[in-house]
Amino acid sequence: MPVRARPRCEGDTMAWDFSTDPEFQEKLDWVDRFCREEVEPLGFIFPYAVRLPDPKVKELVRGLQQQVKDQGLWAIFLDEELGGPGFGQLKLGLLNEILGRYPAAPQLFGAAAPDTGNMEMLAAYGTEEQKERWLQPLLDQEIFSAYSMTEPQGGSDPNLFRTHAVRDGDEWVINGEKWFTSAGRVADILFVMCTNGMFVVPRDTPGVEIMPEPRNHNHIIYTDVRVPADHLLGPEDGAKVLAQRRLGGGRIHHAMRTIAQCTLAFDMMCERALSRESHGATIAEHQMVQEKIADSYAQIRMLRLFVLETAWKIDNTSTQEARTDIAAVKFTMAKVLREVSFNALHIHGSLGTTDLTPLQRMYAEAPTMGIADGVDEVHKATVARRVLKGYRPHEGYFPSEFLPAKREAAWEAWEPRFEADPDLRKVAEGYKEYFAKRRG
Repeated sequence: MPVRARPRCEGDTMAWDFSTDPEFQEKLDWVDRFCREEVEPLGFIFPYAVRLPDPKVKELVRGLQQQVKDQGLWAIFLDEELGGPGFGQLKLGLLNEILGRYPAAPQLFGAAAPDTGNMEMLAAYGTEEQKERWLQPLLDQEIFSAYSMTEPQGGSDPNLFRTHAVRDGDEWVINGEKWFTSAGRVADILFVMCTNGMFVVPRDTPGVEIMPEPRNHNHIIYTDVRVPADHLLGPEDGAKVLAQRRLGGGRIHHAMRTIAQCTLAFDMMCERALSRESHGATIAEHQMVQEKIADSYAQIRMLRLFVLETAWKIDNTSTQEARTDIAAVKFTMAKVLREVSFNALHIHGSLGTTDLTPLQRMYAEAPTMGIADGVDEVHKATVARRVLKGYRPHEGYFPSEFLPAKREAAWEAWEPRFEADPDLRKVAEGYKEYFAKRRG
């Protein structure tokens, strides 16, 4: 008989509850209203407002961010012991479901990647001096960071990385090549993952060469880059541990922001279906349009519940215990975004193919999402391997659900009853003969 896999979680005895406590719902309502009324308009007037040097814009940004801080919602991703509000992954997920609809929102809440993961590593593993030097300025958005992890020849597999640091007196000397360091060109500091540690490297350090292309996700060559010994973050040879700490919870945030994008596409899809006519009826009355709407609705709802359940598991156990579901969430969200955004784009017709709505950008981002932080195929293989550990092969030629064998086992199990009640045996044998004839 197989060993059946089931979700394991401390707190399995807890009752299921899909409601949000009223006090936190008030926070969510405030965030929703604040993003619609303040954040979205700012993003249209001053794109990338958080990074603009103009004093007038900085004053606007600081004013909005103070409102966020007054609500206790600044740097929401940090646990309480790391200096944050300590909401936990479930509440974080619900917040990010709102923030993800507005491109400018994460930075205005002090919760934008790649700074979030880098700050989490600093908060968890940094010395007091490192926190003072880098963490506080990152939290205050006085500086910005990038995460320099993947490599041209190894992708996101750390076992294939070649970038290495060598100790030379009071310095480390880094040599290697990194690919797709998002926002590296505009970062003040780079978190460089080497084969023997995680290092903080100021971008203007001699030997850091940022290649002309790609423009946004940078190709960086590190040639004899020297940093002081205290720029090693965490223990020597501890880069993999830091990287896992960085990526685990972050995937929940990305997933909920992806759901926000899917929901935006879905809202646009439904509005458009009710607004356009074709062949004498609104396109919402055509069955193929209805199919796209129904499929998209079900996909979004299933993904949302899956992500929130995974967040709940993390809160009640740990990222390590929930890693199978975290990996499954990662590859599922890219697929749902691709399919929902395509459905919405298709229903918008020619308008959907332009840059006059968010749909083309969403659809174009879906493949990137399936590659960033490890390609989906790797995560699928991880899920399959971990799930299969909960099973074992059946004995003999036939599976455990082979019906003839199960019937035979049932008759053997009932034999004591039949011995005690011969009339019951006659009834059972009558039914056995009857169904055997039907099958034959």
